[in-house]
Amino acid sequence: MRPLSTERQPFSGGEGGKAGTPWTRGRVLASLAVLVAGLLVFHDAVPNAVGNLGSLLETFLPWVGLAVPPLAVLALLRRSALAAVALLLPVTVWAALFGDRLPSAGRGAADPAVPQLTVSRLTVSQLTVSQLTVLQHNVADDNPDPAGTARALAAAGADLVALEEVTPEALPAYGAALAPDHPHRAVVGTVGLWSAYPLTDSRPVDIRPKGIEGDWSRGLRTTVRTPYGDVAVYVAHLPSLRVRLPEGFGSGRRDESAVALGAALAAERLERVILLGDLNGTLDDRGLAPLTTRLTPAREGFDFSWPVALPVARIDHVMTRAMIPVSTWTLPATGSDHLPVMARVRF
Repeated sequence: MRPLSTERQPFSGGEGGKAGTPWTRGRVLASLAVLVAGLLVFHDAVPNAVGNLGSLLETFLPWVGLAVPPLAVLALLRRSALAAVALLLPVTVWAALFGDRLPSAGRGAADPAVPQLTVSRLTVSQLTVSQLTVLQHNVADDNPDPAGTARALAAAGADLVALEEVTPEALPAYGAALAPDHPHRAVVGTVGLWSAYPLTDSRPVDIRPKGIEGDWSRGLRTTVRTPYGDVAVYVAHLPSLRVRLPEGFGSGRRDESAVALGAALAAERLERVILLGDLNGTLDDRGLAPLTTRLTPAREGFDFSWPVALPVARIDHVMTRAMIPVSTWTLPATGSDHLPVMARVRF
């Protein structure tokens, strides 16, 4: 009989230890890398049937890429060539989806075509022939300094200023600050538009979801008589999202409101349309499909607009039809929990 050896034999496989070759270690890490890439590419395959997980994933889709650095560290610790090569897949996919949104060397916090935020509306119009500069901002109904917010918005140099969560108490402050350069206004419920150009045919847009009672009016449609032609401008504030157990990501009312707004846009007779609003969803979220399939978003960089303390999502949007979004950028924080969003659109 052969005597038993007392020497320890090297472990030769599996995920334990660092045994095996660089091409056999780290199979779990490689699988996770493929999973991350799959979520980025096939996010629309994640169902909403359970807790609206699909919309939740799409709301924070760019942040899925944050899974790559820790996986890379673990691959380095495991000395796994297999995992390292597999990580190239989510990196490539993320770059293809979001690489064009990374800031370039020449792109600052504001639109490079507007040297200073304090430039007057007339100067902006002179610099941008056949273009409109528009500003969208949820000013927050609990804003502690509506007058200060209004002054900051008035100084931004926009032709059109759309606001949401405008309370009756704060409305005079916004009106007083915006009126000198924006003498024309339309206000419906808690949304309003201040314009440098005349407004006609202003009316509410019914985007109220079922089950919401009381005074709830968050949709506005008006015609802006610009020097370049009439434009139908919509201002909307879609219902907020909530994450609750066991329901999950509560986007049902938001989605229902988006369908109603999409129907109004489809019925719009004017060719040129601008939508300004807090849509409580990102452009990747399938819940906004009734809007994103009909309009062209003003999209440049990430420019996350909410929450102001640590912006992680762009839920404040400018979208157009039969007009071309030229650029978009966020402004410094006001007294709101949202950042203001500005954009230039070309006729």
